[in-house]
Amino acid sequence: MSPESEADQPGEAVLPGTLPEALRAELVEFRRDLHMHPELGNQEFRTTAAIKARLEKAGLKPRVLAIGTGLICDIGEPDGGQPMLALRADIDGLPIPDTKSECPYRSRVPDRAHACGHDVHTTVVLGAGLVLAELHKRGQLPRPVRLVFQPAEEVLPGGAADVVECGVLEGVGQILAVHCDPKVDAGKIGLRQGAITSACDRLEIALDGPGGHTARPHLTTDLVTAAARVVTDVPALVARRTDARSGLAVTWGRVESGHAPNVIPQHAELSGTVRCLDLDTWRQAPDLVVAAIDEVANLHRAKSEINYIRGVPPVVNDPAATELLREAMTARRGADSVEGTEQSLGGEDFSWYLEHVPGAMARLGVRTPGDRIGRDLHQGDFDVDESAIGVGVELFTAAALLDSAG
Repeated sequence: MSPESEADQPGEAVLPGTLPEALRAELVEFRRDLHMHPELGNQEFRTTAAIKARLEKAGLKPRVLAIGTGLICDIGEPDGGQPMLALRADIDGLPIPDTKSECPYRSRVPDRAHACGHDVHTTVVLGAGLVLAELHKRGQLPRPVRLVFQPAEEVLPGGAADVVECGVLEGVGQILAVHCDPKVDAGKIGLRQGAITSACDRLEIALDGPGGHTARPHLTTDLVTAAARVVTDVPALVARRTDARSGLAVTWGRVESGHAPNVIPQHAELSGTVRCLDLDTWRQAPDLVVAAIDEVANLHRAKSEINYIRGVPPVVNDPAATELLREAMTARRGADSVEGTEQSLGGEDFSWYLEHVPGAMARLGVRTPGDRIGRDLHQGDFDVDESAIGVGVELFTAAALLDSAG
């Protein structure tokens, strides 16, 4: 890729928390290379190899996960039972086309794109690891750090669950992550204690009946009406059976049934999502939603088959870990570089790590200051202000140093 970073040059000073300019430029090139070669969940072989090669070049010993893609890399070893700080990045892309026609580093893989910023997340953790490895060589990193490069974040229920099963949290006392936010200016981060994302599950329903003539719906199961009532009544029933502050919402994305205007069909299919702001309510959601569907379907004499696919719980930021990120960013960029952020209705499988260890996720600003075009995540033209990479590296480096000192 680009020339060796200052961290690779023997005898050159690297101050704690600083990102050498040569490494800054290299990381931009690394991110662009990932952006041109996005890979879907559990298929990130090229991405895994690129990360592994760069870490090995720095003298580190990354270990590819037993699930085939993704890897972890430790910087330092636990001493006297001191827990590690983990830095997590997700490495997969999305199955959508890249529509940035004039961009020289647009995706070269048809119908694949890094439209959620995972290439940035990966580069930030890689860059932080390279800086922290140099600090460790100099005896300036009292606390060990584990880099976690996780596959398949975009695949329900999220690759994080498999990564946890691989034992990557053994010895870890705290875990941190960032997520690109196109509503926040580059040079800033958004923070929130408590839930910062929402739970997201998937719902698939099949409704069946004997079918018949539309002239005689009273002699059969009027399946289209039954499906319509499920669509309209189930969200309302669920909303009335939970605390409104929990934000439990059923939203449909697909309804299919029938082939002719005068034939009552025998089969209907519905699919959608279940989102929830509150962790405790999310744990109750399957029973609540399934009961509501059965109630409506039975009322209309339709047989129902329900596939409730568990997704991810909300990311609930630990207060201490959130404050660590705030202190780290303030130390590097000043108090004005941190702003509050709203709870997103999107899902993020970083939440699975937080079921086991405390941690926090920050919103990494990637919007060029003054830009009001309004690109959003999961759109084919999504891109970032690449200065955000250096900001993320500084954030994680400072957090590791502050955490070590604390």
